[in-house]
Amino acid sequence: MRSTPPNALPWLLLSAAVIVLDQVTKALVVAHVLPGQRLTLVPHLLDLTLAYNTGAAFSFLAGAGGWQRWLFGLLAVGISLALAAALARVPRGAWRTALPFALIIGGALGNLVDRLRLGHVVDFILVHWRNDWYYPAFNAADSAITVGAVLLVGFAIWGDRHDKS
Repeated sequence: MRSTPPNALPWLLLSAAVIVLDQVTKALVVAHVLPGQRLTLVPHLLDLTLAYNTGAAFSFLAGAGGWQRWLFGLLAVGISLALAAALARVPRGAWRTALPFALIIGGALGNLVDRLRLGHVVDFILVHWRNDWYYPAFNAADSAITVGAVLLVGFAIWGDRHDKS
């Protein structure tokens, strides 16, 4: 009888940690910051602000009338299930695959919790340069998705170079 090598499903613990971090930071901001209020963390660079986003990244489809809540919810569930199924087939030590997948799952589900509970996503991190340029407000879940996607692409492009040495 052949034993199967351990899979990367334990990386879902990182996904759970991302969800907890995301929800705790959102709860703290909602409790202490008024909508639209800006609290400077780093002058001319980083503020806390409370914003509600009914759309996706960059408020895409924010004014679509409500159906987008369910579309983005279904996408979050579908992508998370697909990535979790992939983790079940990935060897546990394949961290260059498991880490980005776990971050993306955690971020997608962190924002899904908001969509289901509140009907919108809570955003609170505002990066800007002086008063000349602003990046749209985002949250910890968005950061996890972005870092996961960048790592996924980066490891796909440059990962083999390190493995061959």
